[in-house]
Amino acid sequence: MKFTLKYFYFLSILTLITACSGSDNIEIDEEKPTISVDYTEGFPQGCTSLTRGETYDFRAMVTDNQELASYSIDIHHNFDHHTHDDQTAVCSLEDIKNAINPLIFIENYSIEGSLMNYEINVSITIPEDIDTGDYHCAFSVTDATGWQSRTSVDIKIIE
Repeated sequence: MKFTLKYFYFLSILTLITACSGSDNIEIDEEKPTISVDYTEGFPQGCTSLTRGETYDFRAMVTDNQELASYSIDIHHNFDHHTHDDQTAVCSLEDIKNAINPLIFIENYSIEGSLMNYEINVSITIPEDIDTGDYHCAFSVTDATGWQSRTSVDIKIIE
């Protein structure tokens, strides 16, 4: 019995050492993906007006140093004049108002195929019965290791 117990401890320690040792060449991803609408086909640009009932192709370019995993698009009202950290365009805003029937669009999408570059291109129809006014369009991208980046632009929805 003593021999079996010593043998068991020896194998356990050997297994632990073997499991903990390994390649030191593991590359850790320390870079967030990038996302931009600041190119010719990027849409919407800051301060763009969108008309109710029309369909638009929302486009952004996303890149990562290793692998992209997913993205999302979030369109929400800005009737309270809140801001997001990365907004660069300064747009004229309407008066603060209460939302009655605002557009709220939030969708998540997967990026298949182990890609490092991808162009988001999603057609969205602006409903005819939603509140007009100031809105934000926010794009988000996540890479395969979980890093995430966001960008948002001010837009207006008009009659």
